[in-house]
Amino acid sequence: MPGLEQAPKLDQALAEVAAEMAERTDRGNVATYIPQLGKVDPRKFGIAAVTNDGSVLVAGDADQAFSIQSISKVFTLTLALGNVGDALWKRVGREPSGNPFNSIVQLEHENGIPRNPFINAGAIVISDILLAGHQPREAIGEILRFIQFLADDESIIIDREVAASERATGYRNFALANYMKSFGNLHHAPELALGVYFHHCAIAM
Repeated sequence: MPGLEQAPKLDQALAEVAAEMAERTDRGNVATYIPQLGKVDPRKFGIAAVTNDGSVLVAGDADQAFSIQSISKVFTLTLALGNVGDALWKRVGREPSGNPFNSIVQLEHENGIPRNPFINAGAIVISDILLAGHQPREAIGEILRFIQFLADDESIIIDREVAASERATGYRNFALANYMKSFGNLHHAPELALGVYFHHCAIAM
């Protein structure tokens, strides 16, 4: 099979990349706006590749769990589209924002409609959509099970320390949620939508 033939070369390439990264000193800085993320060792580096035949090849620190943060927004958007279809685009736009991911500036100009689902305001609205008919714990569980199913990996969890750290310091996100609530673009209490949001960003794999 083509995938198996290429696997040894790919495995070696990944090992070489990981070895090279282990020697690098120009790591930059880890995010500190969420205190728990600031504790992550910047020397950690993991890489993984999946071939067409489903083989998974890893190198470096790929087996160490880390919170996926905004990558989770792709999965929550997928779930929300499955729940409400194109009606979703009445509450969230599909355009680049041109502003920082946690900016509040555009929300005032655009009457509480976030530019897209991947900036924080948009992801909070998506979390609100996923809350429909659910308690926050149920919505969070649905997101987690969906990602576990797609990855075929039940070891994927929510890093509760990261979630708590996000909630304790997420003042800008609370402002975004309350502002959108004032425009009627959150249908649940802001703290409920934010609870779902903070927890899905803290999913670790």
